[in-house]
Amino acid sequence: MLDKDNLDESIEIIYNKYYRDVYKFLICFTGNQNDAEDLTQDVFIRLLQSQSKFNKQCTLKTWILSIAKHAAIDYHRKKRFYAVFKDSFFKQLVSNRKIPDEILQDNERTKVLQQAIQSLKPTYRSIVILRGINEFSIKETATILQCNEAKVKVDYHRALKVLRKKLNLSIEEVFENAK
Repeated sequence: MLDKDNLDESIEIIYNKYYRDVYKFLICFTGNQNDAEDLTQDVFIRLLQSQSKFNKQCTLKTWILSIAKHAAIDYHRKKRFYAVFKDSFFKQLVSNRKIPDEILQDNERTKVLQQAIQSLKPTYRSIVILRGINEFSIKETATILQCNEAKVKVDYHRALKVLRKKLNLSIEEVFENAK
């Protein structure tokens, strides 16, 4: 099929000989000139990739048009899949991936918050971590720290006040950035 010594020349001969047949088939199948051109290129790429599978039981033209048929069927399946979902459906899908700038900004906020929490005195730091980050109840936090619930409430309130001053944020923003 392809002369490996003169590969470029062989490809050019095959392309020139069968391009019109493949293009005509695909233009009839797709009804779109741009799609037919793209698929024609795809057919010849597939031909190069699978040239070793050519079994010479059929003519080269038949084999190339068979590849064109499969390319057209793949195109039709893909087009049909997207037709099931209107463009508006795909536009409504919200990506949960963050862009690099958002990731960097989140990392910076987390770092600043962690530094602010680390700068708290140990009792405040423990209460903020248990109550604010790990979301333990007042009773659970008091049990863990071996103190009474009133102390947990007061210290937690004071710790948040200090954090808010250090970060110049609202309470909600403090813990939103901590997670």
